[in-house]
Amino acid sequence: MKEDYYDYLFKIVLIGDSGVGKSNLLSRFTRDEFNLESKSTIGVEFATKSIELKNNKIIKAQIWDTAGQERYRAITSAYYRGAVGALLVYDITKKNSFENIEKWLKELRDNADSNIVILLVGNKSDLKHLRVINDNDATQFAKKEKLAFIETSALEATNVELAFHQLLNEIYNVRQKKQATKNEDNLTIQPRGKKINVLRKKVLKKINTYFIKTIYNTF
Repeated sequence: MKEDYYDYLFKIVLIGDSGVGKSNLLSRFTRDEFNLESKSTIGVEFATKSIELKNNKIIKAQIWDTAGQERYRAITSAYYRGAVGALLVYDITKKNSFENIEKWLKELRDNADSNIVILLVGNKSDLKHLRVINDNDATQFAKKEKLAFIETSALEATNVELAFHQLLNEIYNVRQKKQATKNEDNLTIQPRGKKINVLRKKVLKKINTYFIKTIYNTF
C-alpha cells in the first residue's frame, strides 16, 4: 500500500489523562513500537498510518496525541476542531483516569464536530493484577454515553490494531450514511414551478373573446 495514496483522510485525536498510555498506543499502531520510558507529551504530536477497508477504500488516519496535563489543555482544545474520531483513553489501574473521562468527554463534545465517532479505551490490560476499574463499569458508562468500548495493551499490542480499525471503519460508515442522506435530500427538493390557475385562465379567455366580438360588431 502506498502511503501517499488514499481515498479519505480522517483526523483522529487521542485524549485522556497524562500517563494512561496514549503516546504508546499511537507508536504501537503507527510504528509497532513501545517505549517503557515514554515521557509525557508536551503540547501535541501526531503521526499517520493508512489502512485498507474491505471494500478496497484506503483510509489515511492522521492521529493527534494530545497532552493530558491541565496546563496544556487550553492549547490542545484547538486541535479538536476538524477531528472526526477520538480514542478516549483511561488506565485500568488508575481510578482518577477513569473518573476524569466524563470531563474529557465534555471537552471533546464542546470543541469537536457533533458527529464525531468516539471509542472508549481502557488501556494497560496487561496489568490485570493491578486493575481497579472493572470493565463492567466502563461498559455501563459507554452504554450511557453511546460510545463503543474496548480494552487494550500497548505493551503487549493487544487490541491496538483492532481499536483503530474499529474506529476508522465506523467513521467511514457514518460519513457514507451522511452522504447518502444528503443525496436523498437533494433528490426530494423539486424546482419551484409557476403556479397556473386553470379556472382564472378560462375566465380571462371568455372575457377576451367577449371584447373581441364587441369590437368587431361595433365596426
